[in-house]
Amino acid sequence: MEINDQEIREENRKLRYLRFLVDFSILSIQQDDLSFEEAQELVENVKRAACSLFPGKEETFELIYRPRFNRVIRERFGFIPSENPSSY
Repeated sequence: MEINDQEIREENRKLRYLRFLVDFSILSIQQDDLSFEEAQELVENVKRAACSLFPGKEETFELIYRPRFNRVIRERFGFIPSENPSSY
């Protein structure tokens, strides 16, 4: 299967957009007056967007981005969601 320049550009565009979403969401959790529930909802919205951009890559989101979000939530609220106890 040959990948052309347009496909590479599109993949790079989607990656830049996802990085922007993640970075913006992390800043929002750190700086905005969000409740814990709102912060969790924001993370889930980013995950849905990531899975929409990259179908079938849910596990990749969990490996790469979930730990970053958990760290920021822990720093902000003092704890993280209990459904992911391996991140404590």
